[in-house]
Amino acid sequence: MKIELRNISHTYDVEVLTNLNLSLKNHSSVAIIGVSGSGKSTLIRLMSGLEKPSSGQIKINDYDVNDEDYRKKIGFVFQNHNLFPHLTLKQNITLVLEKTRGMEKELANETALKYLSLLHLEDQVNKLPKNVSGGQAQRASIARALSVNPDIIFLDEPTSSLDPILTHEVLAAVEELKGLGKDFIFVTHVMSFVRDFADYVIYMDQGKIIEQGPPSILDDPKHESLREFMKKVR
Repeated sequence: MKIELRNISHTYDVEVLTNLNLSLKNHSSVAIIGVSGSGKSTLIRLMSGLEKPSSGQIKINDYDVNDEDYRKKIGFVFQNHNLFPHLTLKQNITLVLEKTRGMEKELANETALKYLSLLHLEDQVNKLPKNVSGGQAQRASIARALSVNPDIIFLDEPTSSLDPILTHEVLAAVEELKGLGKDFIFVTHVMSFVRDFADYVIYMDQGKIIEQGPPSILDDPKHESLREFMKKVR
């Protein structure tokens, strides 16, 4: 995966990201970490093309992230599962495949069952989101993101609303996906998952990239800000 950020700034009522520059290649699993309000969720939304930066340019795998062709190559998993509450887990996937990818109903059904089974949900396919656990709903959300066969999967704090047991359940399922040949860009507060799953880490504070490198930077931070962060999340 190739990532280029050029002079990225983003403002809501206040400036959230300030002049970010980054150039990465040959990494398949990039973690973005930092305290709440550091800008990490904003950055992942910009990188996925869900929002446009106030200024600057983002290219991933040589695509401008606002390019329609790029958007067809990504899947996004939100903090909360974001499933349609009135549809079954299977229907949440088939609807997306039929409406956005023009897939025939039979193939959409087969694809939904394939990815729900991959996430160990084969016995939950006809249940509504409210009738499954939070971890199962989030795994269904991951199955939906995978079903469009993306090159890159974005995960924005996929376990933020889950208890420790469900958090482990979801992150274990994500780790099983490593063999699919997909690239991952994710935001999380679970440092054990960062160590196990990431091959590159970006640490943010107050809208800036403070430190970056392999997961080993978590054990020997160069900046005081990251040292203090790691004391609180160990």
